[in-house]
Amino acid sequence: MVIGILTLELNIPAAHSLKEKRQVIKSVQARLRREFNISIAEVDRHDSHQTAVLGVACVSSDEKYAHGLLMRVVEWVEKTRLDCTLADFQIEMVR
Repeated sequence: MVIGILTLELNIPAAHSLKEKRQVIKSVQARLRREFNISIAEVDRHDSHQTAVLGVACVSSDEKYAHGLLMRVVEWVEKTRLDCTLADFQIEMVR
């Protein structure tokens, strides 16, 4: 069993309040859950209006599959979300 962990750091330049940030983050989380069947939560920078850190996790029996799935999540965020930009990401595999 392999657990894939993805950390996404997002910039949300249009958010001028925590409420506006929360709207973007909730939308991203819902779409990613629906598209990729992964677990996702905001894990850091809760008090910042324009940055967010999301933690994404998946479980698989195949490490290559888990890594590929998490890379597809990264690509999806980069290509489809115009209201936030991907500042950084990190993928880790736990056996």
